[in-house]
Amino acid sequence: MDDYRSVNRASWDERAPAHARSADYAVDRFLEDPEFLSQVVRFDLRLLGDVRGQRGVHLQCHIGTDTVSLSRLGAQMSGLDFSPAALEQARRLAAATGCDVEFIQADLYDAVEALGAGRFDLVYTGIGALCWLPDIDRWAAIVAGLLAPGGRLFLREGHPMLWALGDSRPDGLLVVQYPYFERQEPLVFTDGGTYVQTDATFEHNTTHEWNHGLGEIVTALLSQGMQVTGLVEHDSIPWDGFPGQMELLANGEYRLADRPWRLAHSYTLQAVKGR
Repeated sequence: MDDYRSVNRASWDERAPAHARSADYAVDRFLEDPEFLSQVVRFDLRLLGDVRGQRGVHLQCHIGTDTVSLSRLGAQMSGLDFSPAALEQARRLAAATGCDVEFIQADLYDAVEALGAGRFDLVYTGIGALCWLPDIDRWAAIVAGLLAPGGRLFLREGHPMLWALGDSRPDGLLVVQYPYFERQEPLVFTDGGTYVQTDATFEHNTTHEWNHGLGEIVTALLSQGMQVTGLVEHDSIPWDGFPGQMELLANGEYRLADRPWRLAHSYTLQAVKGR
């Protein structure tokens, strides 16, 4: 199973430069406006609260737009990712914007060894991260291991019910096609595209992914002695997940155009490590 890392890393390494060039990540806006924040961070500002002076780490940080955004809000940020190509883009962005962010290359499950135990007041994870991990219990142990006593996890993710749905259908029906619960074997996808608008073509198009039920995620955190302090489900996501079936909202998010209340699109979860 460990081969999933090299398979997925090849895909991310190839796509990272295209993501940095895409308007979807708005790198130019970061360079032009010193107060600009990523869409994902802006969406959750009310729930995120004041992070000034907090020691934060962004796990699976990709090209660093959320990491730099949290730095702009006053957190002392580090970012971790397993893709050297993604971190190259992240370091360029931080340098160009004058943000003092430390970026470390390591696998998620090696984060405590790479970063140090109990160092952080804030562990942040954004959209589209957990699906690349085969074991949510190990992830929760890493989160708890990184946090100082009283430290907080802040997670916004695509909802596992969303990930369980199949592709868009001509009749508009939403059909459960993939597992909702974590399975040992990965879902193997082959897709020559990516989730941003780009003319780039790619050679490494296979990925290995896993879903994790919401109850599994909460239970994994509780088993590490963490207290869940917030769980909000949302009817929107920051990408066009079902082309032809979604509408673009004023805040830049997408939701089902037809009865969006049928589906939890994403969620924000917060949990605190005991003192």
